[in-house]
Amino acid sequence: MSDAGRQYHLACGPGDVGGYVLLPGDPGRCERIAAHLDGARLVATNREYTTWTGALEGVPVSVTSTGIGGPSAAIAVEELCNLGAHTLIRVGSCGAMQPGLRLGDVIVAQAAVRDEGTSAQYVPLAWPAVAHLDVVDALRAAAAAAGVRHHVGTVQSKDSFYGEMEPGRMPIAAELQARWTAWVRAGVLASEMECAALLTVAAVRRVRAGAALAVVNAAPTVDAMPDPSRLPIDALVGVTVDAVRRLARVPRP
Repeated sequence: MSDAGRQYHLACGPGDVGGYVLLPGDPGRCERIAAHLDGARLVATNREYTTWTGALEGVPVSVTSTGIGGPSAAIAVEELCNLGAHTLIRVGSCGAMQPGLRLGDVIVAQAAVRDEGTSAQYVPLAWPAVAHLDVVDALRAAAAAAGVRHHVGTVQSKDSFYGEMEPGRMPIAAELQARWTAWVRAGVLASEMECAALLTVAAVRRVRAGAALAVVNAAPTVDAMPDPSRLPIDALVGVTVDAVRRLARVPRP
């Protein structure tokens, strides 16, 4: 960070971001989400981090991409907190782990299985990665108001994308498959890569955080990746933007 307060990775400085921040993984989705804000402008782009800032009902709101996985998400949260962000919502995608989940369903993460390494650099593994209740309630209310099929529960965060997609070719295939079966039997809804780090770092930094995820793979295993240009995320974006609007209307405790 420079003397002017500009953050090393985000390339944002004081006054560049709002207190409320939506966090997609893909930088390419930032402008799409920012289009829902008033007067949105591109603030900075550096590495995997792109930031737009606008407003909702006069309240400054930003959109910042986090890249893929826990390490880059943790950096984004740290530097956003340095700039005064106090409420963070992941706008992500996930693969379903339970039968009955459909493409485009929205998963509101109540908690995340810490099946990754980043959060272990912050707190012991016995510590639970849970979303802030205010954020969970706002996401649920927004989804219900929009008539969007949604589910609230636990997601699994992992580090290896291909360890999930192609576990059979990994040297620890048996272990990976046994762990996956355990999470499914325990009722974990879906798998993704950033929630555990986001929720953990936010708690350590004493800010509110939560996550909503669109189901883009409707089965635990798939033969082919979905077309990235056709991911069913429109409903998700609407839900998360409305959740921020709801949160901003109520004074923070």
